[in-house]
Amino acid sequence: MEHNEKFYVYVLQSLKDFSFYIGQCDDLDCRMSKHSEGMSQYTSGKGPWRLRYFESYGSRSEAIKRENAIKKKKSRKYIEWLISNRFVKEVDL
Repeated sequence: MEHNEKFYVYVLQSLKDFSFYIGQCDDLDCRMSKHSEGMSQYTSGKGPWRLRYFESYGSRSEAIKRENAIKKKKSRKYIEWLISNRFVKEVDL
């Protein structure tokens, strides 16, 4: 693995029903394209989506641990807190 390789944990919000989706990937642009094109099983029926938040990590295992930690909280308030306390340019997909 190259030292500059990055992995991402991200939060999408549905513009249809305002639900959140948490995921991880190694190519954020490519993954966002797949979500917006309906190529992701879990998000295809709730689009369009907006990228609301992301974090970057140096390894996939770190990203997976963080993704699972966010999901384990099962808390909309926690996700909203993450979004409001970290600057990320919001992008509509």
